[in-house]
Amino acid sequence: MHARNGVYRRQTSMRWENVNLQAQTALLPMTKNGTARVVPLSRRAVAILQALSGTDTGPVFPISYMVVNNCFVDACKRARIVDLHFHDLRHTATSRLAEKLPNVIELASVTGHQTIQMLKRYYHPKAEVLAQKLG
Repeated sequence: MHARNGVYRRQTSMRWENVNLQAQTALLPMTKNGTARVVPLSRRAVAILQALSGTDTGPVFPISYMVVNNCFVDACKRARIVDLHFHDLRHTATSRLAEKLPNVIELASVTGHQTIQMLKRYYHPKAEVLAQKLG
């Protein structure tokens, strides 16, 4: 991680040697909170990775975080989307995953949140979804 103006910027770090397509998992040896963890991969993610694979070692995505961020900013400008940041996508992903994983322990395991309090900062359920669950 690199500190810039007090904000940590991570490099894209998923490596082929840490991806197990058969088990549908990827080891992340260093995460935002400083720990390693194995994350599950959906069948769709596995299919995408299979299409990309061509090597057994090295970075899966050989680009820096800043390249990804700059492309995201450019795409938002072209789409005339204001005040959306790449990290905001984690909120959306967490909320959508919660619809598939209603068990908060499983959800936190997938998202990497170590406490329910932190998970709550990222989980924003739709009222319509909650109403359907209520019946």
